[in-house]
Amino acid sequence: MNLDLTGKTAIVCGSTQGIGLAAAKELANLGAHLILVARNEEKLQAALGGLDTEKSQSHNYLVADFSKPEELRERINAFLEGKSVEILVNNTGGPAGGPIHAAKTDEFTAAFNQHLICNHIMVQAVQGKMKAAGYGRIINIISTSVKQPLDGLGVSNTIRGAVANWSKTLANELGQFNITVNNVLPGATNTVRLKSIIENKAGKTGKTFDAILDTMSNASPMKRIAQPEEVANAIAFLASPAASYINGINVPVDGGRTKSL
Repeated sequence: MNLDLTGKTAIVCGSTQGIGLAAAKELANLGAHLILVARNEEKLQAALGGLDTEKSQSHNYLVADFSKPEELRERINAFLEGKSVEILVNNTGGPAGGPIHAAKTDEFTAAFNQHLICNHIMVQAVQGKMKAAGYGRIINIISTSVKQPLDGLGVSNTIRGAVANWSKTLANELGQFNITVNNVLPGATNTVRLKSIIENKAGKTGKTFDAILDTMSNASPMKRIAQPEEVANAIAFLASPAASYINGINVPVDGGRTKSL
């Protein structure tokens, strides 16, 4: 099985912590040059220093804020001038939790911009380079909510579904250029995002952090939550030459928690 990414360049968004950082590390381990994208330069510099360089990889980073789509467009286009890119991992922190009936309309707008619009900006910045290289892997980190909506995450459920449909449409259009577009759907994963969700739920229900975590763990047939590296493994596989004919799919990485097929 060919998992070698030597000579290829990968952009990973949201790559200073959690799933994004784990994915960046795994792609570097497979030989890729990394471009890390996030809004905190200090954290980007720290993340950059932890990437493998044993295959003479050259890593870089771009400071960008996904709450400002037009600024992102300008920065990514200028940064990629003259550079080749074969892999894009779209990954952005999710919206705040809460029931959908109580959500304000501007919460939907902000989440739509941060996720779908910014993902689209990133794709438009790299698709021409992928076509020229004859190799493209676009991987969107979404959520299992695109298969089974999650309680208490109304805005997120809505926007994640839109991203999944955008992605499938994109896969149908770009496949002819040897560019695949796939979604990785993490379940409960040991990240800062999950900690925030649990703390928010604890504050509203009066249950303890550990009690809520135990409930989440037991919801999976494996009776535990995932580690970021386990999600990163799926991302790395989809980015590799071995996944050359896998296109337009949703891959849950949730230990079997999602009930649908």
